[in-house]
Amino acid sequence: MQLTLQSHATLNNGVEIPRLGLGVYQTPIGERTLQAVRYALKVGYRHIDTAWLYGNEGDVGRAVLESGIPREEVFVTTKVWNSDQGYDPTLRACEKSLRRLGLSYIDLYLIHWPVEGMGKDTWKAMIQLLRAGKVRAIGVSNYDIFQVQEILQNFDVVPSVNQVEFHPFLFQEELLQFCNDNSIQLEAYSPLTRGNKLNHPALRGLEQKYSKTSAQILIRWSLQHNLVVIPKSTHENRIKENSQVFDFQLEEKDMKLLDSLNENFHTVFL
Repeated sequence: MQLTLQSHATLNNGVEIPRLGLGVYQTPIGERTLQAVRYALKVGYRHIDTAWLYGNEGDVGRAVLESGIPREEVFVTTKVWNSDQGYDPTLRACEKSLRRLGLSYIDLYLIHWPVEGMGKDTWKAMIQLLRAGKVRAIGVSNYDIFQVQEILQNFDVVPSVNQVEFHPFLFQEELLQFCNDNSIQLEAYSPLTRGNKLNHPALRGLEQKYSKTSAQILIRWSLQHNLVVIPKSTHENRIKENSQVFDFQLEEKDMKLLDSLNENFHTVFL
């Protein structure tokens, strides 16, 4: 199937999530976030990923509401932070995020990081939020196989998404296969290595072959691994460039070349 900027993945509860989104991690609060989200929506993005930690939920919500695009056409993700985990605190955190966003529901609510001893109570709260209609889908972020298994072994409600750092230099192949086997959509943050690897010789070679930038090559690699991808930028030209990845396809040999670059390179640590 030919992918486009409007392409979706279907989550395990039937909710559709756009395959490409805009991340706003470390996007400055205020006008910079507003401008980035407004422009992304203008060029066709329909998926915005924020979090309480980022401090810009209010700007994201305002940009979405002021865009003129019907609310149901824009997919908004936010996350519960570590200090708000536990049953009652998670419920309260979600209500606060809804107020900051100015929205009546959140499309995807994630546990931002696993917190030891809090997982079960937090997941109970996530299920309650789902059943109450406060959120359309629930998931986790930065969870490894063991941490996801704890949820699977104790609950009937499976996470719809696991959002992790993912790119060729951190190719978490076992986690990808595990999530696929359990109908959990893997979502890639920092897919562009936060710029650290854009000059890698392998990427430079593929730039010439496909007449695409290293960033576009990396996003396309994630899409061809059936991931949801949320590259971050505040620059209009790059936001647009990052969306122009649907008019080419990486050959199998080039996918394998990129797969071989794994060096467990992390750009984000708790």
